[in-house]
Parts: sequence; C-alpha cells; structure tokens
Amino acid sequence: MTTQNPGAIERTPVIPLPSGAARPATAVGALATAASAFLAWTWTSEFPGDLTISGYPGGLQILTLVGAVLTLLFTAASYRPRGLRWLIPTGSDNAVALLALGTFATTWFTLIAISTELGGVANLEPGGYVAGAASLICLAAALGLPLDRRAKDHPHTNPAAVLLLRVSFAKRPLKAPAPLPGWGEILIVIAAYATALGVFTYGIDTSYAELFAGFLIIAVFAVTALGQAGILARLSAIAIRQRPVAVAAAFAAAAAFPFTQTDDQYATIGVNILIFATVALGLNVVVGLAGLLDLGYVAFLGVGAYAAALVSGSASSRFSSVHFPFWAAMLTGAAAAMVFGVLIGAPTLRLRGDYLAIVTLGFGEIFRLGVLNSDGTSGPNITGGPNGIHDIPDLKVFGFDFGDSHDLGGLSLGRFSNYYLLMLVVTAIVVIVFSRASNSRIGRAWIAIREDETAALAMGINGFRLKLLAFALGAGLAGLAGTVQAHVTFTVVPEQYQFAGPVPPNSAFLLAAVVLGGMGTISGPLIGASLLYLIPAKFQFLQNYQLLGFGVALVLLMRFRPEGLIPNRRQQLEYHEGDLPGDIGGPTAATPAKDVAGLTQAGA
Repeated sequence: MTTQNPGAIERTPVIPLPSGAARPATAVGALATAASAFLAWTWTSEFPGDLTISGYPGGLQILTLVGAVLTLLFTAASYRPRGLRWLIPTGSDNAVALLALGTFATTWFTLIAISTELGGVANLEPGGYVAGAASLICLAAALGLPLDRRAKDHPHTNPAAVLLLRVSFAKRPLKAPAPLPGWGEILIVIAAYATALGVFTYGIDTSYAELFAGFLIIAVFAVTALGQAGILARLSAIAIRQRPVAVAAAFAAAAAFPFTQTDDQYATIGVNILIFATVALGLNVVVGLAGLLDLGYVAFLGVGAYAAALVSGSASSRFSSVHFPFWAAMLTGAAAAMVFGVLIGAPTLRLRGDYLAIVTLGFGEIFRLGVLNSDGTSGPNITGGPNGIHDIPDLKVFGFDFGDSHDLGGLSLGRFSNYYLLMLVVTAIVVIVFSRASNSRIGRAWIAIREDETAALAMGINGFRLKLLAFALGAGLAGLAGTVQAHVTFTVVPEQYQFAGPVPPNSAFLLAAVVLGGMGTISGPLIGASLLYLIPAKFQFLQNYQLLGFGVALVLLMRFRPEGLIPNRRQQLEYHEGDLPGDIGGPTAATPAKDVAGLTQAGA
C-alpha cells in the first residue's frame, strides 16, 4: 500500500517463511550438536586441544558446546515461556538464527582445520561427522523461522538471502520492561561486567591460534545475537540508570584481570592493549569530536615517550644526570606532546580535509626521521639515533618498585601486571578528561565544527582556536600514555612510531581503531584498539597479511556498519535514516512524528 505522499516509500507486508516444524527442528539440532561435543572428533592428539576423548569436551569442542547451549536456550525462549521471556525482549527469532549460524561456523571451522592440518577427512572420528550434520540441521531449521522484516522482493527462498536478512535486520522496538528494584539492577550490572571479564580472560588466555579463531567466531555471533534479542539495549538502559555503579564495576572488572593470570605472559598483552586504547581515545578527540583527519598522531606518543625517557635517569640519555619522579616525568611527556601539538597545529589547522591529512602525515614522518638523525653524527646528539634511548629504569612510586614481583592476597603480581594496573589508572584519567571535554560547551562546539564547519563559523564559533585546542588536548593525552610506554618497553626507538608497521600502535592502526570502534564515543575506541592489538598478537603467522586483513575488515564495516561497533546515537540515526526500528522504509506520511521519535529512542 502506498501513501498519497509522492516521496513516501512503498510498504509491503511481512511474508514469513513456512515454520511449522522450524522451532522443534532447531531445538533438536542444537541438542544433537551439544551432545556431539562429548564425542571424539579425531583419533590423534596432534591437533591442538586433544579432541580424542569421549565424554570430556576439549578445546574447540567447548566453544561448539557453548554455542549449541545458547541456541537451545534462545529457541526455548522463543516459545515465550514466563521463565525465559527476558532472554528475547524484542520477540525476534533472529537471535536464534544468528546463534545457530555461529555454532555452525565454529563447528565446521574446527572440522576443516582438523582435515587441513592432519591431511584429510579420514582423520575425523564419528563424533566429528555427527557434529557437522547436527549443526547443519540446526542452521537450516533456524533459517526457516519467521522473518521479522518488511522487504520488497519476497518470497525469500534463497538461503543466502535469508541469512543476509537475519544479519542486517532492523531491531523491533523494545517493550517497557517490568520495573526492578535498585539492588536488582545493581546485581545485573555486576553480573554483566563479571561475565565480560570471564569472556575476555578466556579469549586472551587461548593458547593456540585455532582456539582463538573459534572464540572470535562464536563471540561475534553471540554478541550480535544479544543485540538482536534486545538484551544489550536493556543492559545499556540499566547501566545508564546506575551509572556510578556501572563505572565502578567496569573499573573493578578491568583491575581484576591481572589476578586471573598465573604469570605475566598475557599481562604483557593487557598493558599494551591499554596503551594502544588510551592513545586511540586521545585520537578520538581530534577525529571523533572535532572531525580532523590526523594521519601522524603516533608522533605525539613518541614525543611523550622520548621526553619521559630523557628525564628518567637512563644511562643512555643525553641528560643522564636528570632523574625526575614519575609524576614529573608524566607531566613532562604530556606537556612536550602538547607543545608539539600547538606548534604543528598553529600553521596547519587552517587547512581542511585531505590537505590537513597530508600535512599531519608529513609531520609523523618528519618526527620519525628527526629522532632517527639526532644521533650526534647526522644531527645533534639528543635521541640516540637508530639505537634510541635504552635501559630506562623501572618506576618507583612511594617505594613501590614496578619492576619487582609483589604478593597480594596470596597472588603474585609480576612486572607487567604492575604496569597494567598503573596504565589502568592513566586510562581512567584519559576517559574522565574525554568525557568532561565532550560534554562541555567546547565539546559541543567541536561537534558543530565536525558536522558543518561553515555553519559553525556562521554561528560565531572560533573554528581555528577550537581546532587548535582539540589538537593540543589530543596530543597531550597521547604524550601521557607515552610516558608509561617508555618504562614498560625499557627502550624507545624510531621504528616504534611509524605511519604503518607490523606492530601497533602506529598511526594507521590508531585511526582504524577509532573508526572500527565508533567515532565520538568512549567505549568504541577502547574496544576497537583491543581487537586490533589482540588479533595480531594471537595470529602471529598472519603478520605479512595484517594490513590486507584490516583493509578487508574496514571495507565490510563501512558496508554493513559504517557507524562503528559502538556508535553514538547521532551517527547511528544519520547512517540508518531509513532503517528505523520496526519500519525499514523510514518515516513516511503514514508514520506519525511522535511514533518515529518513540521508535528512535527505543532503538538507540
């Protein structure tokens, strides 16, 4: 039916697929897949994880079991029983389909990996065949569940088309939940962050690449399914109402990570993730709030690291007799980076777009070449040239030596665990600064410049001064993280601060972290940076193809989720103007304005 408005979009009715036996078949397939995890999938223990033991799942079998149990649970919840109704607030069956797809992908990835590494499907035991068949039946049945989407070219008989609709589905508006007491919401927030800590710890502790790949597959589909079901939106609303508790719980969960580790092997990855994430959050001030494309941002991290290293008391420092306390070294690094931000921004921030990006890219290379040549031969002897500044001593704060192991509550914290906790405090400071700045009048002016600089200037905003302030603040935050990086790595060398390189942080990966996570948000760059650091650290054998992989990932992201993994509400509405919840065609004359506003608020 069309409206009288010539600009309106034609509406078509919902045409569900036949699904009389879809739910029971999905449940049976999920149950059989879960049972197959207790059978042997291969005869030899050469494949990592030891999948040869019947009655005891191991390695990738555990991930298949988790996916199958979640699929079974959500299938049961789709019948809307009173005890499980809270699992699918939106009432959508897409969560079931996505979980079935994740279980299928994890299972078949394992079977293909076994066949590839061991030399053929002959290395599969009957349990492997049962798992493959059961997960396929579960997925095929789940695709037969009713589609909750208006579309134009139905009926959907092509499984690939049905699958695409499941993934790109616009969520239904959430119904108002039953009110919970304050203590109940607090318990939910604590449980959510405890679960997030457990999932993150499991992922970072995976001991081989195949297990981490399987973890990524099931985690991506599970998180997407929770979003489609409406659970993430409900948790977000509760966290907003209980903001102080949510912030405290998030910090406590992050601080508890070192206590889940038996050694410093993965605490090393943790502290580097925090450094990378903190610098990405500083870049988010420049790119996400002010809309300035900076391709040489890693140079500010280098300025802070070199400034702190020069006054750290290192024997290789040009000023080896100077040994600042840590707080003074942090201020020195942040101030030096901020000064460089002003010096670079003052003559260049009158440029816009690609021209500004080229200038910042040039600054990054000038910094790297400058410290490379400051070796006393090609230039002044300041930075040590290609050898850099090494033997940077460990920090000592109030008698606490970060280089020594310390026992706390029966648990031993190693060197990198100590620096992880220190970097967590620095990250918290940067988050507070970013949050206060973005919610201030200056932050709103930055957003106005990002959206339309000409209109902002016409409204009386001093664009140049505010852009320079954003540049200086972002540089200072990067310099703050650089002071900790210098002590964590013992040395600073020019190769650490390139535009693109095999090891983050570098300017390309920092920018990718901001775009991937979600520009203008706090949690977006933190999550984006974590993924971009953790994935290369786990897939060492793919180092030569990292840039290709990230390029493909960004292209797919721009196609299916251009607002990033954690979008802010403004960008989500801009990029999905025609995909309001419950109305794929967008608002028309037949949709009252108050209804559109209500749907928008529910979907955000």
